[in-house]
Amino acid sequence: MRQEFKNLDSRRTGEYPGGQGYLRHADIGDMRLDNGLLLPQAVLGFETWGTLNEAGDNAILVLHALTGDPHVSRGVPTSDMPDYLATEAEREGWWAGIIGPGAVIDTNRYFVLAPNILGGCYGSTGPASLIPEGYPGEGTPWGSSFPQVTIRDSVRAEAILAHQLGITSFRMVIGGSLGGARALEWAACFPELVRGCAVIASGPAATGEQIAWAHAQNLAIRMDPAFARGNYYGGPEPKQGLALARRIAHTTYRSPAELEHRFGRKPNPKVEGSVVPLIDGTESVISGTIGEPRGRYAIESYLDHHGRKLVHRFDANSYLVVNEALISHNVARDRGCLSQALASSFCQWVVAAVSTDRLFFPHESQVLADALPGDVQVDIIESDHGHDGFLVETDQVERILARALAQDIPAYRVTDPAAAVVG
Repeated sequence: MRQEFKNLDSRRTGEYPGGQGYLRHADIGDMRLDNGLLLPQAVLGFETWGTLNEAGDNAILVLHALTGDPHVSRGVPTSDMPDYLATEAEREGWWAGIIGPGAVIDTNRYFVLAPNILGGCYGSTGPASLIPEGYPGEGTPWGSSFPQVTIRDSVRAEAILAHQLGITSFRMVIGGSLGGARALEWAACFPELVRGCAVIASGPAATGEQIAWAHAQNLAIRMDPAFARGNYYGGPEPKQGLALARRIAHTTYRSPAELEHRFGRKPNPKVEGSVVPLIDGTESVISGTIGEPRGRYAIESYLDHHGRKLVHRFDANSYLVVNEALISHNVARDRGCLSQALASSFCQWVVAAVSTDRLFFPHESQVLADALPGDVQVDIIESDHGHDGFLVETDQVERILARALAQDIPAYRVTDPAAAVVG
């Protein structure tokens, strides 16, 4: 359980020279958001691996998905780290094997940066953060007053972080799912800083169906009696609503064929302490009443499990903020058509789709590839696992990234990197 790592921006960690893959914090300053509102004294949580070269151009940016975090790979703790931080650094990351010494993203060669999205709950300013001094509500959590954040807003904050770290350009910006939306926005916002862009299991804009799924998830949280219009800090959290949102989302992350093969109509095996009637050692799915529910099918138990897991490591308000950011995704917004929006992105492109993805369908990747400058082919990740195939099929993802990184892409020369970030 990682309960202590929710809302970590209120628990600032120090700097540990020699350490890698541990949570750090950067003061981004006041952020004027797309909606015109000001987010004062913003902070981004982030982790890094490897060493930035003198030119500042050996960096790779890795961007997490909806409920992901900056801990992409196992880190290297130092002897003076607090135990909780060292333990977290040593934990296996969500893209284990792809990033590390000798891996396809070789941290002996590249400096890897992984930031938490603005509004998230892994070190970045979010709804659970305290309102800064001098602003209405100072010293209390933002809660219901936290502003809506777009993908573009977060990318601007991430660019400020990159400048603070001395990064002059990225050899590759990589993201899957919501991370892919962020990667695409990076190439559109800062083409002079992005030499390569990998958009995996994502698309050029949130579709009507994706917005529909997100709407159901958001309502599940908002309709929890404990939600209290987002002002639940210090009291009961809307855990039931967040768990239900996760059940809905997780169904879209896996393929129908996988769910049928793994679970089908099988009843759930006996659970210790279960009070539901049993038949042949499994929960009875034909017993019960409206008031006393029947036993569960195995697929229901599976979704319940994933709902319980999320509530231990994620904040419900941050879920809403980040989900709304995904809904906002449209790289062509205020930029003309899709091809016009990406016309200035002269980087190396990698576009990959999962064959059985039913959240970001493969044809959405093809639409993106067709709009890009040059002849860009879509790499298909063959998987039975649906959308989550980009996390599961690491061997295929490694081959795709290795082929791209094998090409020599010279660093751009930006006269004033700070001006590029601000612009």
